[in-house]
Amino acid sequence: MSALVEFAMFPTDKGESVSAYVSRIMKVFDEKGIAYQLTPMGTIFECESVEEATGVIALAYSVLEPDCNRVYTTIKMDIRKGRSGRMKQKLASIQKHLSQS
Repeated sequence: MSALVEFAMFPTDKGESVSAYVSRIMKVFDEKGIAYQLTPMGTIFECESVEEATGVIALAYSVLEPDCNRVYTTIKMDIRKGRSGRMKQKLASIQKHLSQS
């Protein structure tokens, strides 16, 4: 199974620039060995189960919770049985089609 997740999480009570807070989440992902792709509007990662994916989201929140009173998050999941490695496969498929054009 593959749970492909795109999420954004940031505090809303820390002013206009929240990159210092988002970088806390990325640092924990690096320390825990969670493969991710950072984008300007969010972060993408892949897990083998929904439970594992929600655990990663909870981990991200745990980094902000101590000193952030209000945290906003959006979460999108594409859950598919019998597949894995879709984060790379989806990009490779698009690149293949672009090279054929």
